[in-house]
Amino acid sequence: MTPALEVRGLTKSFANHRLGRSIRGCRDVELTIGHGEFVGITGRSGSGKSTVLKLVWRSYLPQSGSILYDSKNEGCVDLAVAEERRILQLRRGEIGFVSQFLGPLPRTTALDLVQRAVMDCGGAEPSARAQAEAMLAHFEIDPALWDVYVSTLSGGEKLRVNIARAMVTHPRLLLLDEPTASLDEASKARVRQLLGRLKEEGTTILGIFHDLEFMVGLCDRSYRMDDGVMTGEFTDR
Repeated sequence: MTPALEVRGLTKSFANHRLGRSIRGCRDVELTIGHGEFVGITGRSGSGKSTVLKLVWRSYLPQSGSILYDSKNEGCVDLAVAEERRILQLRRGEIGFVSQFLGPLPRTTALDLVQRAVMDCGGAEPSARAQAEAMLAHFEIDPALWDVYVSTLSGGEKLRVNIARAMVTHPRLLLLDEPTASLDEASKARVRQLLGRLKEEGTTILGIFHDLEFMVGLCDRSYRMDDGVMTGEFTDR
């Protein structure tokens, strides 16, 4: 069976013009993830794990390597070289991303943000609103805040809204960048519950974490990154 995601020889470096040298992001990363599998990446800050995730999301372009994604509608797509238009289509319909940080457009409310995600995937407005309300309620965002601009929310509230936006569309591939960074224990439990549900539905998940306890019992496999190199696979079964 074709893997959901297959990364081969992925290498990225960043030019530091002030220092006159190149800084390694990641080197020769190899990773294969099956459909419905949850794979985690751990490592110290600066080890390269965020670089890998952003290359898959296509915030960055690699110097070399391939990122083969098994799209439901388009077949095998190399995210490393695909056209921007194609990347945007996949983000709207198949690939979700949860970042530690949320920078929505000005004058965007929490409800608008989550509802728009559903509508971008083809959902009708009444259904999209109902799904958005249910997801915000799951993460215990006070209904009084649903029509408040996201820019005025606290850091933890913004992160919960960001997670709600990514999960409400039930993406085929979900990328997680420290999704529990500023959440309390109750909120972490709700994230685990929804991630478990998405996994049962067949969503493929690739996430980076500092919170190792959060990963236990959730990830199928994990890797450690050190100085841009992926090492130390272990299986949590």
